[in-house]
Amino acid sequence: MAIRFRRTRPALSPQARWMPFELLVALRFLREGRMQSALILAGVTGGVAVIIFLTQLINQLQGTIIDRVLGSQAHVVIRPLEEATQRVVTPRADQAVAAVVQPRTQRLRSVDQWERIAALAAGTPGVLAVSPVVSGPAFAARGGSNKSVALLGVVPEQYRRVVRMDDFMTRGRFDVAGTGALIGTDLASDLGVTVGDKLRVTSATGRSETLDITGLFDMGNRDLNRRWVFVTLKLAQSLLDLPGGVSNIDLTVRDLFGADAVADTLRAQTGLTVDSWMQTNSGLLNALSNQSVSNNLIRSFVVIIVALGISSVLVVSVVQKQREIGILRAMGAGRRRIMAIFLLQGGLVGLVGSALGSALAYGLLVVFSYVFKSPDGSAMFAAQLDPMLVLLASVVACGVGLAAAAIPARSAARMDPVQAIRA
Repeated sequence: MAIRFRRTRPALSPQARWMPFELLVALRFLREGRMQSALILAGVTGGVAVIIFLTQLINQLQGTIIDRVLGSQAHVVIRPLEEATQRVVTPRADQAVAAVVQPRTQRLRSVDQWERIAALAAGTPGVLAVSPVVSGPAFAARGGSNKSVALLGVVPEQYRRVVRMDDFMTRGRFDVAGTGALIGTDLASDLGVTVGDKLRVTSATGRSETLDITGLFDMGNRDLNRRWVFVTLKLAQSLLDLPGGVSNIDLTVRDLFGADAVADTLRAQTGLTVDSWMQTNSGLLNALSNQSVSNNLIRSFVVIIVALGISSVLVVSVVQKQREIGILRAMGAGRRRIMAIFLLQGGLVGLVGSALGSALAYGLLVVFSYVFKSPDGSAMFAAQLDPMLVLLASVVACGVGLAAAAIPARSAARMDPVQAIRA
């Protein structure tokens, strides 16, 4: 009786049956080198976490700084041209004139045809709100106390669209009518007044008016709290001797960092002095730019380090897996399949590392948001992730993993199967 032996294939797990050959081998290589895989995965996770955490942190801090600085001022301001003294031109080129030309003292002047300028500004692309303002120096007196203040005449409905004054009100609401006035909390403390009290205001032209305090605000800036006094536009025009005129037109724009372009457009169209917040706060803008450059440098170095880590580990894996690679080549696996195996390893490490890194970054944001507080006790930043930032970091991690695996993959694909098996 003859005994026949039948060759059987080893049983495959249900998951392995539908997996592509390259993915199955890549996962097996990663599982066999557990320590190496764990180290490279930890490096990618840490790199992605650092990139997401630093970017989210710096973006939120920059947004908070810009919001606090610009929360009390317009994005673009239109003013009259400054008065300049022209030097006398001599009739002859060889005739010298000894003269000292001094700049003229600037006086409060109105924006010429300000209604037309305001309508033009409102129709400019990118402009969200327009508010006419009358501002000038004055003195506020209460009993024996006397303080120098800045009188601001506004239309509340229009001005609150430019500056979010409703967020700064501590008592009352941002609205003025008749002889009503809104003052800062520090000015109220200095003069010993509160809501319902009266205040005597005298302008530089000698005109005075008794104001009724209807509300208090806190801008988060002590100097502004001590100086700003809001009244109606008509009352400010009367006190500052600017009948029917405005000293400046305040604008708010849709894109903060596009304020310069809007200012340039209006300057060319009107011929007036038009300044954006980027010009008046150039020091802040330089600081934010330097901060962004530092963040980009840190991210670049982290990406390079992660790429070198992935590449070095996979190079070692190629050396360790020479016999396996040789056997795969001898069994008919082509060079493209061998390259795909190692490229998949790099891509898988980048994909899993990006997911773990995103979770770690969120955890760091939660911890740091509880540890670090602003001087007023509020959180410096929120523990939240930008989905686009997470997606971008994941794409970068996978791309870096594939790029770092390219050299080891080519090295493995070029191996001679006979020499690899003998090694």
